[in-house]
Amino acid sequence: MMKSAVLLLLVALWCSSSSQQCDFDDLIKLGGDVLLKALASSVLDKAGLQCTNVKATGSYANCPSDLKPMSCACGNACGSWDIQNEQTCHCQCANQDWSSARCCKIGTN
Repeated sequence: MMKSAVLLLLVALWCSSSSQQCDFDDLIKLGGDVLLKALASSVLDKAGLQCTNVKATGSYANCPSDLKPMSCACGNACGSWDIQNEQTCHCQCANQDWSSARCCKIGTN
């Protein structure tokens, strides 16, 4: 949060020293953008992608409830798949011997 305050102060100084006229609304817009970027950066610094692979027999591979499928793979050289109910990889070819899902979530480190 200290970064955000410093960035907001820098924006205020820039606005007061620049040759163009800055009103309060401009300052809020600039400061808001800087503040949002600083907060987003702070959150993203702590975020990480946590993934696991799930393999199943047949045409369906279900991700654990706290994870979402990011991609799927199918046996028998099948390249046709979809994600059903935001939780399940479905291989669309007939007679699948196996299917797999790459299941992920964004978490904090």
